[in-house]
Amino acid sequence: MARTPRNTLSADLIVRTALELMEAKGTDAFSLRGVAGELGVGPMALYTYFRNKDDLYDAVRDHLMALLPAVPSDAPWPDQVRTVCRSLRLLMLQHPCLAQLLAGRPLSGHETARVAEGLLGVLRAAGFDAETAARTHTTLFTYVLGSTSWEIQMAAERRDPEAWRRLRTSMESLSARDFPSVVELAPELARTTGGDEQFDYGLNLLLAGLQVRTPS
Repeated sequence: MARTPRNTLSADLIVRTALELMEAKGTDAFSLRGVAGELGVGPMALYTYFRNKDDLYDAVRDHLMALLPAVPSDAPWPDQVRTVCRSLRLLMLQHPCLAQLLAGRPLSGHETARVAEGLLGVLRAAGFDAETAARTHTTLFTYVLGSTSWEIQMAAERRDPEAWRRLRTSMESLSARDFPSVVELAPELARTTGGDEQFDYGLNLLLAGLQVRTPS
């Protein structure tokens, strides 16, 4: 591995290199030593910019979250919420490591706070009280994170022939006597493990319940 030219190491270069490694190997296999090796520098060189691995995790997450567009201000509040949630899901699908980073440290970082500020601002402007806005933000965030993480996992299993075979074998081994509904609806369950239609189905259910509580 070629060494990084003298005086060219920077926080931005380290973050971009760390992101590349996370996307290639996953966050579980990620290490500061690996980033240093990729850059051709000693691990201690990274501590000039980041105190530890968690600090670099936060920087990578902020780098990705900064790619999210601002909340559209010229649309009804339910459409603004949809845009935020859809944009976050799309970003996680494009960068699956983001789902792990958000799950591990959901409230850390400037850019995560910026996104939260935008969504909370929409809800407060719609007239929801402080507790309702906070609970709604948490509910929407965990829905997007949970559903998208599952979608990412299922997509990975479909790309792995052996993992997909094991899943199919497990489903096919279920007894129709013991699990009649699961066996009957197996094709439908398989079709609802991800995709735009399924994501919007869940999101619209949440928004329908929220709109009932819209302040008059």
